[in-house]
Amino acid sequence: MRLACQEQLLPGTGLAAKFETAQAWGFDGIELRGQGGHRLRERLPELRAAQRAGVVMPTVCVEMDHFIGDFDVARRVDAVANMASQLEVIGELGGVGAMTPASWGMFSLRLPPFTPPRSAEDDREVLLEGLDTLGEVAARAGTALLLEPLNRYEDHMVNTLGDVAALAEAVGRPSVLVGADTYHMNIEESDPLAALSAHAGRLGHVQLSDSNRLEPGAGHLDWSALLHRLDEVGYDGWLAFECRLSGPASVVLPRATALLRAAGPVGAPTPALTAAGRGTA
Repeated sequence: MRLACQEQLLPGTGLAAKFETAQAWGFDGIELRGQGGHRLRERLPELRAAQRAGVVMPTVCVEMDHFIGDFDVARRVDAVANMASQLEVIGELGGVGAMTPASWGMFSLRLPPFTPPRSAEDDREVLLEGLDTLGEVAARAGTALLLEPLNRYEDHMVNTLGDVAALAEAVGRPSVLVGADTYHMNIEESDPLAALSAHAGRLGHVQLSDSNRLEPGAGHLDWSALLHRLDEVGYDGWLAFECRLSGPASVVLPRATALLRAAGPVGAPTPALTAAGRGTA
C-alpha cells in the first residue's frame, strides 16, 4: 500500500519539510496540486530540488476554475495546455500521471436551469478531442492522463468509472486512464466495489476521502472492503488523500493512515520506493 497526501494538507515550509512530516505520519509520497497559469512548470526548480532531497511526488491533481470540457473554447484550450504542461512536469519527476475532471461546477443536470448549452453528443466530441491530445502528450512523457469522474452535482458529463472507461476506449490511447475518487464513487456508483472490479484494467490512480469528504475514518465508508477489493483486482498504484480534515492535521492524518494500514490486506507491506516515486515491488 502506497499512501500519498496532497501537499496543502501538510504543515511546513517547502516540500522537503512537508515530506519529512508526511513520512512520520505514515505517508510514502506527496501529491502535488497543479494550479493554472502553468504554475507547476514554474515550480520546476523547486520540484527538482525536492526530488534531489528524496521527496517522492507520484502525481499531480489539477487546481483550476476551468477544465478540458469547458463550454468556452478559449478556457478549454487553456485547460488542455495546462494539463499538457503538468503531464510533462510529472513525467520529468518520474511520476505516474496528472489527474483532472472533465469539468467542475460548470453545470449540473440536477440543478436549475436543467438544460445545458451543449448537447451530449457535443460534450463527448469535446472530451474526446481533449483526451486524445493529452493522451498523446502523456505517452511522450511516459505518464498517464487520469480522468476523474465527479458526482452529478459537480459535473454533468462524467460521473462514473464506466463513463471514463468508455471515453478511454473510444480514444484508444493506453495513456488515458481512470482516476477514481472514493467520495464521488460513494455518491454515483451503485456498487463501488463492483465498479473497481469492472474497470480495474484501466484504473490508474485512486484518491481517498470518506463519505463526507473528510479523511478516511471520519465517515461511513468500509475501508477494509475497499482495500481488499483493490488488492484482489491487482491494483498496486498510489492511494492519495484528497480530503478535508475533521481536526488538527497532526491528529487526524496519522490516525487515518494507521486505520488504512490496519484495514488493508495482511502481508502487503509498503513497497520499497525509488526517488522517482515508483515501487520496486
